[in-house]
Amino acid sequence: MTLFDELSGYARSGAVPMHMPGHKRNTAAFPWLKGLAERDITEIQGFDDLNDPRGVFRETERAAARLWGAGESIALVGGSTLGILASVLSVLEGGGELLMCRASHRSVYHAAQLAGARTRYLTPRTDRTFGIPLSVTPDEVARALDSFPGVGLVCVTSPTYEGVISDTAGIARECRRRGVPLLVDQAHGAHLGFGGFLAGAAPHADLTVQSLHKTLPSLTQTALLHVNGGLVDPEKVRRYVGMLQSSSPSYLLSGSVDGCVAWLAQAGEKAAEEWLGALRAFRQGAGELRNIRLWESGGEVFDLDPSKLLFTCGGDLGGRLRRDFGIEPEYARGALTLCMTGMGDTRESLGLLLDSLLSLDRELAPAGALPLPPSPLPRQVMTVREAMTRPGALLPLREALGHAAGEYAWAYPPGIPCLVPGEIVDGGVLEALKASGDLRFTCKHGPDSIFCVDLPEKIV
Repeated sequence: MTLFDELSGYARSGAVPMHMPGHKRNTAAFPWLKGLAERDITEIQGFDDLNDPRGVFRETERAAARLWGAGESIALVGGSTLGILASVLSVLEGGGELLMCRASHRSVYHAAQLAGARTRYLTPRTDRTFGIPLSVTPDEVARALDSFPGVGLVCVTSPTYEGVISDTAGIARECRRRGVPLLVDQAHGAHLGFGGFLAGAAPHADLTVQSLHKTLPSLTQTALLHVNGGLVDPEKVRRYVGMLQSSSPSYLLSGSVDGCVAWLAQAGEKAAEEWLGALRAFRQGAGELRNIRLWESGGEVFDLDPSKLLFTCGGDLGGRLRRDFGIEPEYARGALTLCMTGMGDTRESLGLLLDSLLSLDRELAPAGALPLPPSPLPRQVMTVREAMTRPGALLPLREALGHAAGEYAWAYPPGIPCLVPGEIVDGGVLEALKASGDLRFTCKHGPDSIFCVDLPEKIV
């Protein structure tokens, strides 16, 4: 029996809810909650507590650990962001150094800020046509750890937003050889390891964060945090999860985690095989495209998640898909369009996408090369936390040269930060702005100005 079964039974019991939440399951008065409120409760007698799992939630976590091959799994209803924050803080709570992919999700940067950690960066090669970062290699991690012996945690994103997979097993070996824990941001790869998809990272990394909702049948905001090995303390990780997660976690979301894990144990392999078969048929059909180009790794990466469909062309592909065919892509900006598939996709849904692309292919032109992030990276003169708390002023970009950034600046696509708080605005950053053209350089205050902070006297 799943948690949703238990919640449904409780809703039919006729019990008078003299407890939160305030809708009191009164869907006659609040019709927009029908189908939801009946199963929406708080921590009451007879139901488990996600922040202190001893019953159904504990069994769900144990089932997840068996499914993904983890030592211990923790269910989350705050998304992968919660898992990233808890992981980094549990290892670097007093500061230290974090070795991370430059193209990491913003939650990793925010975790470094909260921990007061100094960031060191892994900068893999970039695909020159699509402008996306390629795989991080074990050798790159090994060289970085040798160069920065003070690193206390390594964070690698695999797969990336675009589906690029790195050799996390090899990276884990290099980290363990040096006694440094590895965190894998696998938010986009919870499906890996099922039905022919590449084996996942959970057995390799000390900490692995997965979003269930991105590709699997679970509600938005649901995730798992897997803990392995002896380099991190699972109880310490749980304490940080409890500090960062709501003290009233949603039973609807928690029930979604429970239902998803239970379903995967019974039907996940077969469903993943069917999904993978539909993706293979799509990619074969996409071979007929001439102007719209589908990204294939061509041996440039360790592996590629076939569920991510990344296209480039010279026209507004995302807008045309939306307006002409009712297809809403995951991402569409500039020359790039990303269609994200999931276990709920079928040959029919992917066939509709393929037919739409073939129809548009005759009308759209090929794309040119996309702008790349500046290389080498700007000089870091203070931590993100220090930069975010120092006084400063908003400056026009043309006057910011030589100043330290107090905010992030991104060039979209590919979404890699050109500038991180605490880094010096240099010529490379300004060149990235010029090269980005109509894609523009996006700061919090707009494309033409940036907040800069005062430099400490010892640096000035």
